[in-house]
Amino acid sequence: MTRAVRRLLLLPFAASVSLMPTLAFAQDVIGDGPELGWIGLGGMIACAIGIVFGVINRRAISLREKVSRLESEVETRDDKIWALEERLAHLTAMVDSQDDLVLREDEHGRVTYASAATCALAGRNSSEVIGRPLRFKILRSGARSQTADGNFAFDQEIETPEGSRWISWKEAPVRGTRGEIVEIQRTGRDITARVATEHALEDAREQAEAASRAKSRFLAVVSHEVRTPLNGILGMTHLLSDTAMSQEQQTYVRAVKSSGEALLGLIEEILDFSKIEAGRIELEAAPFDLVELVTDVVELLAPRAQAKGIEIAAQFGRGLPQRVSGDAARLRQVLLNLAGNAVKFTDEGGVAVAIETAGNRIRFSVRDTGPGIEADAQARIFEEFEQGDGTLARKHGGTGLGLAIASRIVERMGGEIALSSGPDGGTVFRFTIELPAVADGAVEGHPDFMNADVLVLSPSMIVGPLLANQIEQWGARAAVADTHELALTLLPERHWSHCIIDRAFGQDETLALYEIARGNAAHCHVLLTPAERRELPALQASGLASYLIKPVRAASLAARLFDPAASATEDETAQAAFEFATGKGGLSILVAEDNDINALLVQALLARMGHRVAVVGDGAIAVNAVASAHTMNAPYDAVLMDLHLPGMDGLEATRRIRALGGAAGTIPVIALTANAFEEDRAACLAAGMNGFVVKPVDRKRLEAALAEALPESSQKAVETAA
Repeated sequence: MTRAVRRLLLLPFAASVSLMPTLAFAQDVIGDGPELGWIGLGGMIACAIGIVFGVINRRAISLREKVSRLESEVETRDDKIWALEERLAHLTAMVDSQDDLVLREDEHGRVTYASAATCALAGRNSSEVIGRPLRFKILRSGARSQTADGNFAFDQEIETPEGSRWISWKEAPVRGTRGEIVEIQRTGRDITARVATEHALEDAREQAEAASRAKSRFLAVVSHEVRTPLNGILGMTHLLSDTAMSQEQQTYVRAVKSSGEALLGLIEEILDFSKIEAGRIELEAAPFDLVELVTDVVELLAPRAQAKGIEIAAQFGRGLPQRVSGDAARLRQVLLNLAGNAVKFTDEGGVAVAIETAGNRIRFSVRDTGPGIEADAQARIFEEFEQGDGTLARKHGGTGLGLAIASRIVERMGGEIALSSGPDGGTVFRFTIELPAVADGAVEGHPDFMNADVLVLSPSMIVGPLLANQIEQWGARAAVADTHELALTLLPERHWSHCIIDRAFGQDETLALYEIARGNAAHCHVLLTPAERRELPALQASGLASYLIKPVRAASLAARLFDPAASATEDETAQAAFEFATGKGGLSILVAEDNDINALLVQALLARMGHRVAVVGDGAIAVNAVASAHTMNAPYDAVLMDLHLPGMDGLEATRRIRALGGAAGTIPVIALTANAFEEDRAACLAAGMNGFVVKPVDRKRLEAALAEALPESSQKAVETAA
């Protein structure tokens, strides 16, 4: 019974009690008149009862309102409970319909919730799992790592009724109202298919790497086996060309030499492409002179261009860094390829190699006046084994690897090669790469010819404009005449500071132009190819003594304009230094080479250089020869060691020589090998060798290797003897 009901039942009693004083008063009043007294009393009681029932009615109304309100609240609460139950059922169905696993455990490891997928993985139903610990049979488990949100992740291979499955788990704590951990929730995803794919990819990668290693070994073997006889062919051809031969024999020897060099170029391209394709090309970062490198490339290709009757020249823009950091060898390879192709496909005109700054990068362009490249060929020209003309009737051969190699090297340098070719012929290849100026490098300075007027007379569409452009960058006013008639028109216009006349006009016309120019120019200079130097006496006898050799070096041009009376150009000085013969020093050299042809070639080269040579064909014999020579106080100055030797290879022989100790253990050892891979060079250095010469061996490489490996005292002795 509620408190309100009890109060209602007690109201009449309370009212009667409260009326007791009233009844006593009524009794006194009634006295002798009871009728009136009782009537008043009855009225008073009725009034009291009315009051009581009024209070009871108000209380009843209040209780009904309260009950109604409570019933409404209960109904609302029931609706919410129903909605929550419905939502829970929906979420449970949604979770159970997923393949992902959901598992919750309390602090004692008992399962409080397990999704249908989790029960299926365990091979049990929900009633068997809830309230009990659930443990899977773990076959393999990965490392446990913490995620950015503080949870944990790990992979496990689990044994199930349907076989093993890989599950990727994420584990997170479930916290109570006070922040305490009340449960642990694990969500898992079946990654068996992904793991199988990863394993398949890993197997495929290992197989690809094994295939790449096998291919590299195959290429190394083929390279060695091909280079070894090729070394003999080219070397002996070179020696034969120095002997007395008839004109017909010289033609045959040149053909053999040309074919051998073409085969060597093919081998080099295939090896380079295989290394790039395998991702084994590594770029170096070392300081080098950018202008010198480009000039060397142009000068190297000049004989080939001049033999075809075309020109090749370089042009350098303002503000070029004097020294930059990068891979000079790979950049040279790209420029040689692009400029070499331009020379190869150009029959008239010439090739221009231009270098200029482009922000903080360097832009290179190679322009030719060849036939151009068709639009459909431009889209595929940088693909491997592609050529501009792929027909059987094509004029020029080749593997189609050169541009593919150049493109990939430029990409590794952070640039991209592009080309443009017009319908009227001519092609321009461009690429821009970053070559940071070295810390101690300065911007390439340029001479000041602000008050000079220079006239360039040249029939070449390459030489004349490039020389004029270069001179204008130095502040001079320059003009170009490409015909005899235009030259006659321009010469009288003013008094020229310098007039440069290209011998390409012909000797007679060159002298005729000089006779006219000498009265209109303070200084006259003639441009010659190396083959035209034989005409110098006749030109000098006519008064044209100042000359420049094509391709013209920028430094030589500046020096000639500064001092026209100088007796020699920088080109001649450089050539004289290049012809320095280290062979006159009479060094004692041991050659370890088992191939008779190669041994004969190296012996002949060293003998022509003035050295004394001993030849052995075994690595063990080479070690004994070095030890014996030092014991007899007649040591060798250097050892040329082939890597592939019978009995004991060159690497082991070098290690044995280093183990001799004393002076014998420090003798310079230079590797002779047909293997051109970087790991071969590293293996040679690791074995204790001082140098590395790749076959086919030529005199220049041999001289450079000896100069680098020999101690300073031996080099001075060689220079003194020379």
